[in-house]
Amino acid sequence: MLPALILALAALGFALLRLWAYRAQLLEMARTLEETPPESNLRLTVGMSGKAPRRLCQAVNRRLEEGRQLRLEMSRREQELKYTMACISHDIRTPLAGAMGYLQLLEGEPERQAEHLDIVRRRLEELDGLLDELFLYTRLQGGSLPLECETMAALPPLWDALAEFYPQLEAAGVEPALRFDREDVTVWASQPALGRVYRNLIANALRHGGGGLTVSGRDGVICFSNQLLPGSRPDPARLFDRFYQSSPARTRGGAGLGLAIVRELMERMGGQASAQIAGDLLVIKLSFRGA
Repeated sequence: MLPALILALAALGFALLRLWAYRAQLLEMARTLEETPPESNLRLTVGMSGKAPRRLCQAVNRRLEEGRQLRLEMSRREQELKYTMACISHDIRTPLAGAMGYLQLLEGEPERQAEHLDIVRRRLEELDGLLDELFLYTRLQGGSLPLECETMAALPPLWDALAEFYPQLEAAGVEPALRFDREDVTVWASQPALGRVYRNLIANALRHGGGGLTVSGRDGVICFSNQLLPGSRPDPARLFDRFYQSSPARTRGGAGLGLAIVRELMERMGGQASAQIAGDLLVIKLSFRGA
């Protein structure tokens, strides 16, 4: 009887000691969490044996890491927003200031009214294009632009885009060269999105190219090639980044979103856009799903 009582008391004492150790460990973990700043890379440790304490410690550490990653993502997005607003505000002010300046000239030079109004119109059209690019890119980033894709003819949207840019192409002395084995080339795409991709690539060649434009392809693959400006050497790995400019002067117009939109639209359609430099040519390759 006595040995059994001693064993029972010993077991009780051991259980109480273990409970005390658990309590001490939990209080230590709580103190550490309370005293550590939120931006810390804190990781809790547990000194007790047993599956339950380790499981609790691991669960808390996972939540701490998730919170840290969330804060980092929020900080990154905040920095991106500041950078976006700085770039966009610069590009919006340029045509807006130009339009305001020519409106003021109208007061002092009424005999040149038609000329100044034409310039104001072009500046406002440029501003409208900038805002359109920003709005589209924002919708793509937010996932609020649904695309309905299907196997479709690749060339009709290209004819439409080239026709839309005919005045600019003619003014620049650029006659596009089209190299397709046949006219019924097909791709997996959304027709409105594909048309936008074509228009952005044509605009990019006119704005940043050194002349000439060749469009070639086959089923599932379309390539746009244009000469580079003298001394220009863009980084193909960064070409599709937002606001990337091979020249820091940003004198060629645009908001730096055109190729970023091309990449986003291609990825939304299950494809990809890539770039490479071959001699003095910039080649942008559109690879569609299933190619």
